[in-house]
Amino acid sequence: VSAHPPYTMCFRVKFYPQEPLKIKEELTRYLLYLQIKRDIFHGRLLCSFSDAAYLGACIVQAELGDYDPEEHPENYISDFKIFPKQSQKLEKKIAEMHKNEFRGQSPAVAEFNLLLKAYSLETYGVDPHPCKDSTGTTTFLGFTAAGFVVFQGNKRIHLLKWCDVYKLKFEGKTFYVFGAQKEKKAVLSFHTSTPAACKHLWKCGVENQAFYKYAKSSQIKTMSSSKIFFKGSRFRYSGKVAKEVVEASSKIQREPPEVHRTSITQSRSSPSLNKQLIINMEPLQPLLPSPCEEEEVPLDEGESL
Repeated sequence: VSAHPPYTMCFRVKFYPQEPLKIKEELTRYLLYLQIKRDIFHGRLLCSFSDAAYLGACIVQAELGDYDPEEHPENYISDFKIFPKQSQKLEKKIAEMHKNEFRGQSPAVAEFNLLLKAYSLETYGVDPHPCKDSTGTTTFLGFTAAGFVVFQGNKRIHLLKWCDVYKLKFEGKTFYVFGAQKEKKAVLSFHTSTPAACKHLWKCGVENQAFYKYAKSSQIKTMSSSKIFFKGSRFRYSGKVAKEVVEASSKIQREPPEVHRTSITQSRSSPSLNKQLIINMEPLQPLLPSPCEEEEVPLDEGESL
């Protein structure tokens, strides 16, 4: 967050604080709330039905305040587009929790409760990338502050800490993760739908590892990934790393800025980025790189992170 208005929060890699309790300013909590709210709407925060209802009730309380039977008709939750798809059963549960469990909570308190619940979920801070593992099972890969994660459904089945991941590589449609598990070397391979999606997955992995692993941006090297019969690709993350961002933020001295909340509720007519999403079960397809990112460079030997 910048020290003076206009306040901006801009990172090439999404930065999710590992402990929302340590966020000092209400403005920062509000910006993180908006980011997680967007992730929920785009299907990137996988969770159970009960957790989805709780998150939905937090959003409704933050934006509408206490339930008022004169202002809120029977199906008032249907005016909110909180999830990619939301059933009447889920809307009924959200309304029930909003009426009975959230009364009296200010917008700031409701937003903070959402942050605490989101932080408790295994998919907090994860952008899931759909692919298939070596057995052909549908799997979702993601990158977090802790490391490289693998999900099946909404259950995490693998976590490799960044210190245990020493190389990321792609060849065609296949993405490779070289790491260590219990002091033994391991190579995990995953298959994506297209070479472009695979390259995008590799680039996201390199960005996240550089952002979270290194203490200084000057330590980051140019990464390369070769293809056996084709030209290779190289990429270098540029910008501050997580430790530098936190240190710079801690040096900002100012009076807590006033928060001006804006209602950005999506209507039911708002198009979803993927109409085939299933509520809290299936995330988005990854965004494909722009044409300018498709430029290939001469083949170069890979360098381990």
